[in-house]
Amino acid sequence: MFGTRWFEKINPQYFNIIMLSGHDVTVQSRNIGHYWYLHNTDYPAEGNCVIFHKHKASHPYHLHGRAGALPQAVQSIKKHDKWVLSER
Repeated sequence: MFGTRWFEKINPQYFNIIMLSGHDVTVQSRNIGHYWYLHNTDYPAEGNCVIFHKHKASHPYHLHGRAGALPQAVQSIKKHDKWVLSER
């Protein structure tokens, strides 16, 4: 389960926060506009999550990867944004 202390890692200046709950987080990157859905599986350890991604609101999500905790997922998103911006 995501703890409220981990929600502090989601900077509202960097992300539009769409939804936060104990097992799910949905945000939009303000840098590139992509959407991210983070689902906490708590498996194989507490805090583990699956990262889903889509480019536009009308698109379906696709698997982006996994993270050991919410802060790692946020770092993965920021790395992805940096990569996208370098390719433009």
